[in-house]
Amino acid sequence: MTSLTAIPLISRLSNNVIRILGCNPGPMTLQGTNTYLVGSGSRRILIDTGDVDTAPKYVKLLSQVLDDEGASIEHMLITHWHHDHIGGVPAIQNCLKTKNLKSVTVWKLPRSSTDTAITNGEKFEWNSLNCDQMIEVEGAKLQIKPTPGHTTDHYCLYMEQENILFSGDCILGEGTAVFEDLHDYMISLKDILKLSPSLIYPGHGPVINDPVPRIQYYIQHRQQREDEILKCLQNATEPISVMEIVQIVYKTTPKDLWPAASINVNHHLEKLNKEGKVIGQKNNWLLNKL
Repeated sequence: MTSLTAIPLISRLSNNVIRILGCNPGPMTLQGTNTYLVGSGSRRILIDTGDVDTAPKYVKLLSQVLDDEGASIEHMLITHWHHDHIGGVPAIQNCLKTKNLKSVTVWKLPRSSTDTAITNGEKFEWNSLNCDQMIEVEGAKLQIKPTPGHTTDHYCLYMEQENILFSGDCILGEGTAVFEDLHDYMISLKDILKLSPSLIYPGHGPVINDPVPRIQYYIQHRQQREDEILKCLQNATEPISVMEIVQIVYKTTPKDLWPAASINVNHHLEKLNKEGKVIGQKNNWLLNKL
């Protein structure tokens, strides 16, 4: 992914939303992880926390914003377990302690029954969220919308009154997202489309001001790839490998990107296998003609 739109380190997006960059730019994070301070009172919600390696620089920015706003953090909401979203939690907790501020409640969806958050060797406690649970502070009410696919524990946050969605890594401000489970990811995209948000604040990249066409593009893009993969299998007279499919579907893509493309093709095949449309495993795939 490459970022095209310059994003300031600190941006006031509305009366109740301030975006603070995680100071962790990179190929997969664009200009950095977008974190959001939400609410208008003295106790606010922080959505995501940046990465552990850049936490000192990020926490300095966050501390500046809190001082300017005369506010602290009531809740930290972690959209999913990836290090560039959860990594700053311990540093933020320590920062609040040095300010003699009340301890913050950390929230996340569990990845499994034994899920434990660990970052940079430090463990911290977090509370488990539920579907449609409401997290509220003065000036903001956020509803938890589980959206697995990018990761098993991924969720978005919906501000119903403003019809605004904080999309985490499910939908990005630029480019398309990666995913662990395409079957679940497509269901999540369709669930978001039903909400028809008027604005999306993504986990990376600029604000999405016209979200519905972007969501539709995400769905159509993946559907097009799926149709191309199915066509390969329909034309095959014997079992076909993932890389053979890549060579056909991604024939205009530079060869050095084919290994990355093979990961996406494999996700598609796993989805199609779940749906009973193909059969096989690893490098031995066939169309299910039953």
